[in-house]
Amino acid sequence: MGLGDKAKSLFQVKIMKKEVVVPLGVSSLIQKHWLPVSNLDLLIPSQLKFVAIQCYKNPASDSGPQASTNAAESFISSLKRGLAQVLVPFYPLAGEVVRNSLGEPEICCNNRGVEFIEAYADIELENLNIHNLDENFVVGKLVPDNNHDILVVQSTTLKCGSVIVVSLFDHSISDAYSANMFILSWAEFVRSKPLTYDPPSFRRSLLNPSRTFGSIDTSVYDKYVSVVTTPENTSPRNNDNPMNRLYYIKAEHINNLQTLACKNNNNITKIESFSAFLWKLIAKSSTTTDVEKQCKVSIVVDGRKLLGRGDGKEAHNAMSNFFGNVISIPDWGKRICDLNKEPLNEIARDVHKCLKGVVMKEHFSGLIDWVEAVRPKSGMFRLSSYKIDDGPSIMVSSGLRFSIGVVDFGWGRPILGTFYFPMGIETIIKATTLRPPSDSTCQTEHSGADDLNHQTGSSISPSLARNRNSKFGGSKFE
Repeated sequence: MGLGDKAKSLFQVKIMKKEVVVPLGVSSLIQKHWLPVSNLDLLIPSQLKFVAIQCYKNPASDSGPQASTNAAESFISSLKRGLAQVLVPFYPLAGEVVRNSLGEPEICCNNRGVEFIEAYADIELENLNIHNLDENFVVGKLVPDNNHDILVVQSTTLKCGSVIVVSLFDHSISDAYSANMFILSWAEFVRSKPLTYDPPSFRRSLLNPSRTFGSIDTSVYDKYVSVVTTPENTSPRNNDNPMNRLYYIKAEHINNLQTLACKNNNNITKIESFSAFLWKLIAKSSTTTDVEKQCKVSIVVDGRKLLGRGDGKEAHNAMSNFFGNVISIPDWGKRICDLNKEPLNEIARDVHKCLKGVVMKEHFSGLIDWVEAVRPKSGMFRLSSYKIDDGPSIMVSSGLRFSIGVVDFGWGRPILGTFYFPMGIETIIKATTLRPPSDSTCQTEHSGADDLNHQTGSSISPSLARNRNSKFGGSKFE
């Protein structure tokens, strides 16, 4: 019987124990120091948190209650031992975020440790409705209620002895790539395995600005905005109640979408195909009667390979192990009426052209320089679906190349491994800036980018949909 087949709507979670795990062998006499965040970190609102969710089935669940309990206790103990070890190379995660004299965040590396919460839930793994994220993976239930630490871990033992491990990350300090690097290293410490990654790099000089304000790539202005130029959105909120759901989409369906998207096109990737599908779907499901409104799509792009390219092997290796935010979240718009009438392959071609304009080293260098020009005021990416004149929008991020779904802490691969924003869409909206009305549409300002398959987001992992009108089943775009 699969997860969610016998879903229960209610279950209780009880906090059993809280403790602080400190880096192993670190002396309290070591002088604390302050680590600045990078310019790309400053693009991410400080209120944003995300979690890594991993559900593990207890291998001793069929051996009786006592054996199951003993196995769970041993599993959790090994998690804490491994956490103490992995925090040595990932030492900033054991610190805290403070504000400097300019009001900008920085990390106080004081080795104070990471809060580790042990909880118990009176539900069995097979009864957990993982489709309904609002029901289970909410703050204060399976997700730790902590809004100020860089990292918090909660392990919840279920009635059957299975364990859910949820790691809450501060997005202004780390992106999903960094979190994945940490979690994989953590598991390898737990199992005493050779480390896949070299020690993480916190060299902020790798993301130093290099140009003057006058040479900044002007396309940055279409994708990002300074807080001081952000207008208030005074339009009344509608009565929608956003819902968070988790969907599993089979690889064959993604392949079929890619086949449709590649009609009369070349080199359309899976992420481009699926993004085009979602873009069209969100326009079709829009409740607005004004089909002239802009419907936007945003796609998360990782810049590590781009920024490490052409500067020698050392720079490439340093960027591949860089811990922090190295992402861009550009968006593009089309009219709802155009998305409704155009076939999938034409929309996919637009997505490909738009991404090609930002998947360049110059785009990320321009972002770094732009932030330097507007500091100490923050700059943020735009969630443009919530401005006055916009229709619906969707943001797409792929984690297929991450290890979150295969990380083994000693019990084998997780039944579920995924990333998720637990605070709800309203909090994300409040934490980001609102874009002023404009008539801008998809623009390609650069050419000659390398094949998009080289990027982290080239394939699709099981996806989360936030639009309540979106229905994947039976949708057909040719």
